[in-house]
Amino acid sequence: MIILKTPQQIAKIRKAGQVLAKCHQEIAKLIRPGVTTAYINDFVERFLNENGAKQVTKGYQGFPFATCASVNDVIAHGFPDDRPLQSGDILKMDIVCSYDGWMADSCRTYPVGTISPNAERLINVTRECLDLAIIKAVAGNTIGDMMHVVQKHAEGAGFSVVRDLLGHGIGQSLHEKPSFQHIGQPGKGYKLKEGMVITVEPMLNVGGYEMYIDSDGWTARTWDGSLSAQFEHTIAITKDGPYVLTQL
Repeated sequence: MIILKTPQQIAKIRKAGQVLAKCHQEIAKLIRPGVTTAYINDFVERFLNENGAKQVTKGYQGFPFATCASVNDVIAHGFPDDRPLQSGDILKMDIVCSYDGWMADSCRTYPVGTISPNAERLINVTRECLDLAIIKAVAGNTIGDMMHVVQKHAEGAGFSVVRDLLGHGIGQSLHEKPSFQHIGQPGKGYKLKEGMVITVEPMLNVGGYEMYIDSDGWTARTWDGSLSAQFEHTIAITKDGPYVLTQL
């Protein structure tokens, strides 16, 4: 069952989303060659606590960290570690927090130092895919309407869209219905209704969309070792159109 939220409940999710947006602003100041993802993870956990929020992922189904830190060919769910970032890397920081029991989820891809033109293009196209999907996030449209524009823009730019990791509803639980791929056909899939709150989180690969999971049981990597990028917002469907809850 899809849980529709009241305007008051959406406002509570937005409080969590605002903490995440501010956190990403601070993360951007930390990204440089030599810094470690473990350091960033510890910073995020402190930042959330200091701003009245709680991390969600550490302990969720056994995941051991407060953030997912995914470098280069890691698509998602990467473990923070003590390896220094190198110039040319791209880093995806995916964070979920709760505020007064209501959750928000967001991810950004950060360039480290000087990156290649192809990596920069991948980042830009992935961000554009998210923006195009948000434009379609209006009541009466379908998930297929949103995800068709993601797939069309990504594949038109020569990138592939990850199939196996899904967007989802969110609220007082991290994963609510609906769950959906970031590919689709116009008019297909769940119909968007006022009060729905969902994550839109396209993941694009330079190579093929196939992936595999590391022996840790979490880390998702591109099958061919190619770069992957992701951007994510938590979105509310309202009578006035899409409401991005995880941006300032």
